[in-house]
Amino acid sequence: MSLGTKIANELPFLRRYARALTGSQAAGDAYVRATLEAALADDALRADIGEGRAELYRAFNRVWSSANVDSVLSTGEGEGSLEAAAQERLGRITPRNRQALLLTTLEDFSIADTARIMDCSQEEVEHLVSDAVSEIDRESATSVLIIEDEPLISMQLEDLVRTLGHDVCGMAATRTQARDIVAEKTPGLVLADIQLADGSSGVDAVDDILAIESVPVIFITAYPERLLTGDRPEPTYLVTKPFQEATVRTAISQALFFGSSRPLD
Repeated sequence: MSLGTKIANELPFLRRYARALTGSQAAGDAYVRATLEAALADDALRADIGEGRAELYRAFNRVWSSANVDSVLSTGEGEGSLEAAAQERLGRITPRNRQALLLTTLEDFSIADTARIMDCSQEEVEHLVSDAVSEIDRESATSVLIIEDEPLISMQLEDLVRTLGHDVCGMAATRTQARDIVAEKTPGLVLADIQLADGSSGVDAVDDILAIESVPVIFITAYPERLLTGDRPEPTYLVTKPFQEATVRTAISQALFFGSSRPLD
């Protein structure tokens, strides 16, 4: 397999990681682009990336660690309120804690691979993840709408959300049900599948909500390829089924940290 094909296969996931790390699609893509440009200019780096997925992320993290964050984030002119909120909040959480947590949960790297990506010891990765979890626990509570047509998964998500200290304002299996719930109360966070019980689309249900107010959204789906197409703005937070609870927990933390969530009354 050629290097170009290898990178192309991993690019949607690297872009997902970059967006979660920076809180902005524009800023995340700027870092990804800088990584690819660095690889084009450096034969040794290009050879390293060809060794595997971890090396590609390692190259990205070198760019992330050495770049001027403020200058990269300032390229996101015209972004929406969620991205603006992300830029404001970037300085409030330790960047390396966020990196370690995202790599070990959202991107499903082992502690050993994460240590290599971040150029540190495995013990330091474990410490960074522990600190990140502590920061998660300090997040303010919010009201969550769950859009999911599989009852067992819906109940699992409800239990997880409540365990994290959040309220559940409603559970919808169809676009119409989601619309009815939002008519009563706008949630501070949405967890949504994309394929719903009556054949309706969770993406359309989310669009209905975002037409009313900007809230952070996490898509949880068995069909991530339907969203990672490049044909429309891609979701910042995307969790693939079957999911690990730690992955959903991380996504919720990131979404609430970067998003303008609505606190509980």
